[in-house]
Amino acid sequence: MGDKRSLTAKEKASYGLGAIGKDMVYMLSASYVLYYFQDICGVSAVAMGIILMAARVFDAFNDPVMGVVVAKTRTRWGKFRPWLLIGTITNAIVLCLMFAAPPALSGGGLVAYAAITYILWGVTYTMMDIPYWSMIPAFTEGGSEREGLTTLARSCAGVGSAIITIITMISVHALGVKFAGDGAGAQMLERVGFKYFTIIIAILFVVFIALTCANIREKSTVDMQTATIGQMFSALVGNDQTMAVVVAIVLINSAMYITSNLVIYFFKYDFGGSGWYNSYTLFTTFGGAVQILAMMLFYPLLRKFVTSLRIFFICLAMEMLGYAVLLLLSFTNMSNVFLLFIPGFLIFAAAGMLNVLTTVFLANTVDYGQLKTGRRDESVVFSMQTFVVKLASGFAALVASIALSVFALSSEATTEAQQSVDFSAGVSLASKAGLRMTMTILPIIGLVAAFFWFRQKYILTDEKLAEIEEKLREG
Repeated sequence: MGDKRSLTAKEKASYGLGAIGKDMVYMLSASYVLYYFQDICGVSAVAMGIILMAARVFDAFNDPVMGVVVAKTRTRWGKFRPWLLIGTITNAIVLCLMFAAPPALSGGGLVAYAAITYILWGVTYTMMDIPYWSMIPAFTEGGSEREGLTTLARSCAGVGSAIITIITMISVHALGVKFAGDGAGAQMLERVGFKYFTIIIAILFVVFIALTCANIREKSTVDMQTATIGQMFSALVGNDQTMAVVVAIVLINSAMYITSNLVIYFFKYDFGGSGWYNSYTLFTTFGGAVQILAMMLFYPLLRKFVTSLRIFFICLAMEMLGYAVLLLLSFTNMSNVFLLFIPGFLIFAAAGMLNVLTTVFLANTVDYGQLKTGRRDESVVFSMQTFVVKLASGFAALVASIALSVFALSSEATTEAQQSVDFSAGVSLASKAGLRMTMTILPIIGLVAAFFWFRQKYILTDEKLAEIEEKLREG
């Protein structure tokens, strides 16, 4: 695409579909791999927490290496699309294997299976994720077109995540009944359901990315800058505003991922009922819809009247209030799931807008860094965003797994008779109270820390940004 023509609607839609597909598989892994291996397969919660956190540490080395590999690639199809397609196909295969653990495996063998498949999933996801985002300069002309496509892709990624949040458990149950039969136990239903649901999502993932590769044409002359670990560290040390945003991203995302890891346990073992997955699906459907509306409608609307910085602090306050209301409601008679929509709205709307805002703030630090150091570390900064979000998900999974172990929350905590009717019947009040406090108080602490950290450290107001842009133009 060597000409100056604008991207067509077909090209934009194809790229957006790719974002939907890749974030569907990311959210499936981020939100359900702990539940699948710990609650359904029987791997200890602590073992799973260590596996998930270790994988994130491995990513610190894997991500930059993959960036170098992609940058050095030269093929007739370009440098990005071959890895995008290879990474997608291998990631889809590993995803299916990860959610299809052989029933005969147990003990150390099952732990090894979980560790190997999850780490391989992370490696293959990186293989397609880095070229997906890095290829934007290869088919855009920069300026508003590039920014517009990035915003579209981020929004589509949010839609992909929300779809998984909405449909997973209701689909798993339906597929479990279809392929395992009504007579199968609760764990077998979910085990079989996850296997077939994952196959469906993996196929959609491959199809969506194939459309991206087919309809996007790269320029052959685009160079790709890649970030080494040293460059990431140097950019953090040399750019105090990047550090301010990165720490805030870790705190905010850790809070949200703790909730996303534990909310399914809340509905299964606390809210309870034989049809707990219906209540869970209703709640997550509402939450997913609110999150999409927040990214695509609420934020642009608010931005017309309020600065991004003010919206950021409003969202932090909203999310903290939502968690406080959820904690209060959890200690009442929670027979009506619609009551949970009140805190759900506050939490999911704030999370959706914060997802957009942290990306905007991180982009702002690039201009600041260029003025301060003379280097424009755009690729380094956005490489860090991918890593710190993964780091937050690993940390949150470790916290959640420790909580599950301490409060003895798993299918094994209930008897077979209780499992067939109501999982919550076999769980003590102390365990339920511990779960409620872990999924609300810990996120509040993280968000309070983010609030005070950001208010003290971040200085890039609209006026300051305008001043920086003017100085950069002057040279």
